[in-house]
Amino acid sequence: MPQAERQPITEAGPVNSGGKSLCTLGGTTALLAIAIAPAEIVIGLFPSVAQATTRTITVIDWFTLFQTHWFVGLRNLGFLNIVAAALLAPTILAIYFALRRDNEAYAALGAVLFFVGIAVYLAGSRAFPMLSLSHQYANAATDAQRSLLAAAGQAMLAEGESRAGVLLIEFACVVVSAVMLKGRTFSKATGCTGMLGNGLLMAVEIVFVPVSSGLGMMVAASAGLLLVIWYALVGRRLLQLGCL
Repeated sequence: MPQAERQPITEAGPVNSGGKSLCTLGGTTALLAIAIAPAEIVIGLFPSVAQATTRTITVIDWFTLFQTHWFVGLRNLGFLNIVAAALLAPTILAIYFALRRDNEAYAALGAVLFFVGIAVYLAGSRAFPMLSLSHQYANAATDAQRSLLAAAGQAMLAEGESRAGVLLIEFACVVVSAVMLKGRTFSKATGCTGMLGNGLLMAVEIVFVPVSSGLGMMVAASAGLLLVIWYALVGRRLLQLGCL
């Protein structure tokens, strides 16, 4: 085990049962978040998902997709990202608790930025509003009602989904990773991996979205692999702190 992760609990870790429980919860959710990326890949490999995805061009296509494969519709509009953010919420709180003795100000800044990012991302998400509109469209009694709902859905799709919340979340993770790197609670490898993985994801959001080029896909894949490693390192350390 790295030297940085053998610090006494009185110097760098939680000191009460509530803090230990938080670290255990945060470590568990970090490890659960590892499954999101493979789940995204596996779901995309199903032939029915691929066929349904290629047909979603117009707003009526989206409504049809939600009516026939509602989960695929939610997934295509970022539902798994929402699940990942929800899983990371306890993890970020646990990271703040563990890092508060290293640098409470920047650890708190990272936590605040993360939750602001979640709020912004959820506010701009089109997944559940489109699901609701599809149900209303299916139950509409007149052509006029269907036309209004189609126009609302088209406006929602044309507006697009803001990526500002995602950038805030990734930047927040860069901040807490920097505190990990400078502190004694987590290993230097954990801090470096978090900074690099989340930094590359920010580059993808700024430069390569939508990810269509070969270089963009390589950067996104590298960032995804680094994040999986980071989640594993963070989850393991938090579970260790929860047991001390």
